[in-house]
Amino acid sequence: MQLFRPGANTIAMLVIAAIGATPVLAVGLSYQLMRSPYATDQNVTRNQPVPFSHEHHVSGLGLDCRYCHTSVEKARFAGMPPTETCMTCHSQIWTNARMLAPVRESLAKGQPIAWTRVHRLPDYVYFDHSVHVAKGVGCTTCHGEVGQMRLMRQAAPLTMQWCLDCHRNPAPHLRPTEAVFDPNWHAPKDQAEAGARLAATYHIHTDHLTDCTICHR
Repeated sequence: MQLFRPGANTIAMLVIAAIGATPVLAVGLSYQLMRSPYATDQNVTRNQPVPFSHEHHVSGLGLDCRYCHTSVEKARFAGMPPTETCMTCHSQIWTNARMLAPVRESLAKGQPIAWTRVHRLPDYVYFDHSVHVAKGVGCTTCHGEVGQMRLMRQAAPLTMQWCLDCHRNPAPHLRPTEAVFDPNWHAPKDQAEAGARLAATYHIHTDHLTDCTICHR
């Protein structure tokens, strides 16, 4: 008596192949998920207590990044502007605008505005804004075309691989000192050569830039 149908061997081979392929597919899908915007929050726009527009303030009014982010050249954190900075202008213009009610309330109560952080690195990652600025890395290199953003979003994935790519070869991302805070700066056609020269000028040595202790301290 025949116990198995003629196609049983084919089914068995498919089951064995599936058992072998499942772990590989699971690892691959997990890796892709970790790199996807779902996990990295890339291009996610956060709700804020005040709909602050970088497009208006940077491209429209020409405000320098350092006007609000005052510590970016001397500290790890770029800093958030106190309410008094906002009221430098808004005590004179748009004084009764409904959207600015949280700003007026913040000033009246002496409490800072509870902004929602857009760019957040894990606690085990060490990042210093001042070092990158001093070495010719511009704001838009990491934060994207800020001057075109009506609401701030995370333009880069901020993954370990993304950081390592730059640490291994920073030359394509380097600018002259005077262009670091220029939101409209674009790399010249000879950026490869210009970046290499800037790397030498800034004394950037890549020998140890990928050491674990550079970012994990």
